[in-house]
Amino acid sequence: MVRRAEQKDIPRIMELLVQVDMVHHNGRPDIFKGPATKYTESELEKIIKDDETPVFVFDDKDEVLGHAFCIYKQVIGDNVLTDIKTLYIDDICVDEKARGKHVGKALYEYVIGFAKEKSFYNVTLNVWSCNPTALKFYEAMGLVPQKICMEKVL
Repeated sequence: MVRRAEQKDIPRIMELLVQVDMVHHNGRPDIFKGPATKYTESELEKIIKDDETPVFVFDDKDEVLGHAFCIYKQVIGDNVLTDIKTLYIDDICVDEKARGKHVGKALYEYVIGFAKEKSFYNVTLNVWSCNPTALKFYEAMGLVPQKICMEKVL
């Protein structure tokens, strides 16, 4: 089942954050340190408490098998952009041992339902090109490119 993350989930979320980092580190060691976590435990405590940064977990009999970090985003009064409200998926992770069991799909669909319930215009995320499995998953979920970030390493 998917639910909002609680303080008791932080140790497990920290383990999952290392898995996410290692996927990125293995793909781009020039950018990502490894093993590392995107957030500290104290940062996670604040994130979980904040209604504008909801974190959802897939809980299977008291075992967290995945998470989805989200962030409310809205640009208001921009010269070019409209005032739409976006739910940004900052991070989705499924435990390595639970991949292929529709945990990611359940998390993603829950986020979409949450976004619709809260009247967001859209849901966005970024995916690193060094993570083709994630890219295929997001395409299978119906996401399409909104913009493309490009680089030239010097």
